[in-house]
Amino acid sequence: MDTEKVRYSDEELLEFKELIENKLAKALDEYERYRQTMVGNQQDIADTSPTFKVLEEGASTLNREEAARLAERQRQFIQHLQAALKRIENKTYGVCRVTGKLIPKERLRAVPHATLSIEGKQK
Repeated sequence: MDTEKVRYSDEELLEFKELIENKLAKALDEYERYRQTMVGNQQDIADTSPTFKVLEEGASTLNREEAARLAERQRQFIQHLQAALKRIENKTYGVCRVTGKLIPKERLRAVPHATLSIEGKQK
């Protein structure tokens, strides 16, 4: 008789939920820091010399662009974590969307928003 698990137990799902909620809190903090960097770098630049001002504005623009890029990546990560929490609520968390088998716990601990097992990713 094949008794392969088709889903994680409620206790295991709770463990993953706590892990994801911790990562989500950190991700939201980091996202807010990137947003503040984008907004904060738009402050007036010292008017000591025209050349310095141009260089400073250029560096500030680069910093804002980098912060915007990082903020977007962080926003996507947050969305993936939130989707993982929904899968936990639906009790479908940890099931590979290609193979239908459980994704190993080690993979989920490393990448808690994973929807593919290594086998599923290779297909």
